[in-house]
Amino acid sequence: MNRFFDIPSDLQHDWFGLIVLHLREALLPVLGGLLLALPLAQLCVRLRWLYPPVLWVTTVLYAIPSLAFFVVLIDYTGQTELTVMIPLTVYSLVVLVPAIVDGVRSVPQETLAAATAMGFGPVRRYVQVQLPIAVPAIIAGLRVATVSSISLVSVGMLIGNQGALGNLLHDAQIYNRPELAWNSVITSAVLAVLADALLVVVRILLTPWMPSGARGGRSRPAGVRPDPAVPALEDAAR
Repeated sequence: MNRFFDIPSDLQHDWFGLIVLHLREALLPVLGGLLLALPLAQLCVRLRWLYPPVLWVTTVLYAIPSLAFFVVLIDYTGQTELTVMIPLTVYSLVVLVPAIVDGVRSVPQETLAAATAMGFGPVRRYVQVQLPIAVPAIIAGLRVATVSSISLVSVGMLIGNQGALGNLLHDAQIYNRPELAWNSVITSAVLAVLADALLVVVRILLTPWMPSGARGGRSRPAGVRPDPAVPALEDAAR
């Protein structure tokens, strides 16, 4: 067990340091992707003709192998964390943009009309009405993007030990220590599960209007569905 956590000195981090590095390289791209996807998705909602080409571009970029991205970027960003995080940010868009677009489009037209009648402009309506109602879809996209990003960080081991926990896979071969590979795989999997569980908790906290059966609470009478627009409009009007 001691050898399991005995990290080679060439990685310049202990086990906890590698975990922090891995989470930083995985979660910052997801955050960056979300910040890019929110305004881009709003444009796609307002200009419906824009959505197909945006979706096509993000899908094509997602199809580019990460190693090819590294080769292109390394001349500009060097063997740094940024070279790893830029492709991960781009990859997250293929999940986040459709998730946000679908969530925002699911808002009933009656809700939008009511918000407009209450004096909400386009930006305020988007931030205070549409996004809160779209939270379940957005969180679902974030769950996929986060787990995917945590797994893909390890590819960074190919460019100057920038793979965080993935660097253990490289050292496992060099030092003939298979326990390092097991450490990398198991720790990465646990981080992905914990991050996914945390996002589920966040979704539950942000969506008290969802059916209580889906949140582990009291059940609703059959045929009665909550209207998410009601609390969203009430909170926005305060």
